[in-house]
Amino acid sequence: MTEFIFDHRRRDRIGLDEAVFCAGKSAGQIDAVIDDLKGQLQGLLFTRLDPRKFAELTASHRALLDYDPVSHTAILGQKLPLNGARGVAIVMAGTSDAPMGREAARTLAFNGQAVREFTDVGVAGLWRLMERIDEIRQAPVVIVAAGMDAALISVVGGLFAGPVIGLPTSVGYGVANGGTTALRAGLASCAPGVTMVNIDNGYGAACAALRAMNVMRLASAGRET
Repeated sequence: MTEFIFDHRRRDRIGLDEAVFCAGKSAGQIDAVIDDLKGQLQGLLFTRLDPRKFAELTASHRALLDYDPVSHTAILGQKLPLNGARGVAIVMAGTSDAPMGREAARTLAFNGQAVREFTDVGVAGLWRLMERIDEIRQAPVVIVAAGMDAALISVVGGLFAGPVIGLPTSVGYGVANGGTTALRAGLASCAPGVTMVNIDNGYGAACAALRAMNVMRLASAGRET
């Protein structure tokens, strides 16, 4: 069995702990990771842990994990205390985007970042977004999860002043092409300054938001001193 070497110093370097990416790992390998790291860390995040593989873990390990079948994430131990009341907004075009949006939300919460989720506000019913836009604008950073043509990413980019992180999803028919169309639409957005992560990468979108929030906190601390 290949040895898993955990990066214990990552938070010191970049402000983020390493997560365990479970796709491609067997249940036995994940069990070994839990055995190696339980008790050593305050908390540990597992991503892309599908329900079948979760069910194959030993019963004692399943009992230790806070598992979310929607996002395929699990948390061992404790989340960090929430840092501040201003939550990162996660705006999802439809309920089909929820698994990716929830992966982002769980990653943020694990890292102590408050979150507000806005579901089913896609541009096919633009009034739904406009009814919530004032709430969304209260957030310091927005993650927008959208598939198909990903038009929501550009629309939010034209309405929100802070950092906008586009999360293209693999939702859609035919030429949506497993999220490739959504990714390209976001990359070609006419809304200036929109940042894109890879298809279905809710974890990566959350990490981008956490980096932005870390910079904001450092700037705020500098102003206070």
